[in-house]
Amino acid sequence: MESAKIDGDDFNIRPAVADDIPAVIELDEGNTGIAKPDYWRETFARFGSRPGRYFLIAGEGDRVSGFIIGQIRAWEFGSPPCGWIFAIGVAPDSRLRKVGTRLFDAMCERLRRDGVGKVRTMLALDDGLNMAFFRSQGMMGGPFIQLEKSLKGDNR
Repeated sequence: MESAKIDGDDFNIRPAVADDIPAVIELDEGNTGIAKPDYWRETFARFGSRPGRYFLIAGEGDRVSGFIIGQIRAWEFGSPPCGWIFAIGVAPDSRLRKVGTRLFDAMCERLRRDGVGKVRTMLALDDGLNMAFFRSQGMMGGPFIQLEKSLKGDNR
């Protein structure tokens, strides 16, 4: 378990446990406005404690102040093995206390130890908050571009 003292507050970064999931559900719903309890339970079941998959929590005592989820993926579209971050959430009152940065650093360290040399993520074009965060961590546009087609027949 890693710990840090920032601005007088102690928090630690550790693997998620089942008891964290209600707090993750609440934090995510507060950030996104969408309740997804089944999604978070299924995600924990897939990432709980498997090699190359990480579900990390930033905890302050009994409080979950943030989470990050990532994994190693390989060879999709010719990409060599790399780390993928596909979820991050930080409580609004913890955002200026480097909780997100410490979660990102902890994820990158785990991926590095697993032997990958790059980390990637994907964001909505209008997700300014997460775009600013990931850019502040040194991430920039990579060699791939997302393409999509509507299957509803209305081009949306």
